[in-house]
Amino acid sequence: MTEKALRVADDMVVGIDYTLRLDDGEVVDSSADGEPLEYLHGYGEIIPGLEKALQGLVVGDKKEVTIEPDDAYGEYDDESFQLVPLDIFPDDLELEEGMELHMRDSETGQVLQAFVAEVQEEAVLLDLNHPLAGETLIFNVEIVSLRPATDEELDHGHVHGAEHHH
Repeated sequence: MTEKALRVADDMVVGIDYTLRLDDGEVVDSSADGEPLEYLHGYGEIIPGLEKALQGLVVGDKKEVTIEPDDAYGEYDDESFQLVPLDIFPDDLELEEGMELHMRDSETGQVLQAFVAEVQEEAVLLDLNHPLAGETLIFNVEIVSLRPATDEELDHGHVHGAEHHH
């Protein structure tokens, strides 16, 4: 009896080597200089378009996937800006345009990524769009490992022992 090859499916922990480029060819992210990225399939840990494209692949499979903004980080939203008072920032923080900030939403506790769009005299205009919003993404992916998730990982909805990426 031959063992059925493991395939990428929900509740599987998938290890991928990947390079992410924009459609102008600029490489924005890659696992080449580090460990492969491990994620739990079916839990929205990676962008929807990539999760869909990897479904059913086996270890050793390579795939190039082009993902439109809708299935990636969404369209760029001109409304997604927030003006916050300067005095909420630590005095010793030098704010510069383009700087990345992590803000905690006081209501939901969720950490938001924001970029400084403009520093004004008494306030800061933050851009809450994801830096890859509105971009078409091109992933070159190789499946390097597959295993069923542990019960604990399924409970928590993400992989343990690995740094958690969003």
